[in-house]
Amino acid sequence: MTSRFTGWVVDCHAPERLAAFWCAVLAFEVIDRSEGEAGIGSWVPTVEEVRARRMPPTPVFVRVPEGKTVKNRLHLGVGPIDRSTDDEVAGLPGLGAAEADVGQGPGRSWVVMADPGGNAFDVLRTLAPSHRTIGPGEQWS
Repeated sequence: MTSRFTGWVVDCHAPERLAAFWCAVLAFEVIDRSEGEAGIGSWVPTVEEVRARRMPPTPVFVRVPEGKTVKNRLHLGVGPIDRSTDDEVAGLPGLGAAEADVGQGPGRSWVVMADPGGNAFDVLRTLAPSHRTIGPGEQWS
């Protein structure tokens, strides 16, 4: 028996707003929309394509009546691909994000942010070639 990690569900009050935020951050688009739900992705997968190759997991934002009451047990990490980590962190508030304190403490190499629904995510080291030092054993392809 084999499965693929193809997505996750984010409970929220405003699915369209969160979908728009994450589409802007990830350069995704809405690939599935129904009443109270919005799914986003980098491409519209078919069963055959998912079986043939791994696809990036796609979030689905689902409207629920209750609010978020506790710290996330799981949160995403994003690595900017076309700018520095600092530049990415500086631009995210314009999309509706805010820096967040989840007890991470000072001196971390990542920055914890919260999306417009209050969900924590990390902005990790940049993947942009002009802003990144290649480590031992690494090379750009």
